[in-house]
Amino acid sequence: METQPIRQKLQNILRWFMPVAAALAFAAWMYISPEGALGKLDAIGYAVCHRIDARSFQIDDRQLPLCARCTGEFYAAGLALIFQVFMSGKRNKLPSRGIIAVLVLFFLAFGIDGSNSYLYLMKQTAGGALDQIPNLYIPNNTLRLFTGSGMGIALAAVLYPVINQTLWREMDDRPALEWKSFGMLVGLIAVINLIILTDSPIILYPIAYLSALGTLSLLVIVFAILWIMLMRQDNEFEHARQLWLPFLSGFTLAMLMLLSIDLLRLQFTGTWSGFPGMSG
Repeated sequence: METQPIRQKLQNILRWFMPVAAALAFAAWMYISPEGALGKLDAIGYAVCHRIDARSFQIDDRQLPLCARCTGEFYAAGLALIFQVFMSGKRNKLPSRGIIAVLVLFFLAFGIDGSNSYLYLMKQTAGGALDQIPNLYIPNNTLRLFTGSGMGIALAAVLYPVINQTLWREMDDRPALEWKSFGMLVGLIAVINLIILTDSPIILYPIAYLSALGTLSLLVIVFAILWIMLMRQDNEFEHARQLWLPFLSGFTLAMLMLLSIDLLRLQFTGTWSGFPGMSG
């Protein structure tokens, strides 16, 4: 009987504490991150991506915040989540088995291309016994972009119904993605990828923002879901306006994670660019 009052008191305390914690974490991260808007985006990518220059798209010889693979993955995941918000609402079921099979193919393509690309990198930097292992093909940024964006679609397709299953008291008991909406999403991402490959700054600037903010959004969402589970608030929400505290908590934890990884990597490498000694 005492559990409910205790939880209510804790939530009241957190309503005051979390905004302060979020502001402090964000201020600390802003202070240590590079200057300028793109510098801040670099600091987001820096926490999750190797940021090797040769494996990244460029805007006038300035690399994007994430490598080509991570750019594809996180911009596509962010865009796919936004797409589902408008197309799927509170639908809480995973896609059909047919769509899941396609998503598994996306995942396998991501893994195969990533492994092949990593082997190629290690052979360039370490050599030795690795030289005896043949590559399947010469890796390139086009394949990194497409396999990365396929993985981003797969992440969002699984994450979105899980979010709805966790948040809402009343849900729409239908698949979040059906074949028509899935085809529209894949087609949209494919077209954007082809435009990215033109290397036009008009598209690369927005993609730089979308990929970095997509990274941050995924971190915030995951931490918010974990926070809701920890606070035992599953399926208690009826309106989006009730989510401010869990998502502010997720934002705080995400910023603390970015701050910690950025500081650790900067201390280790001494540069905001890719890992020293790795290229190609």
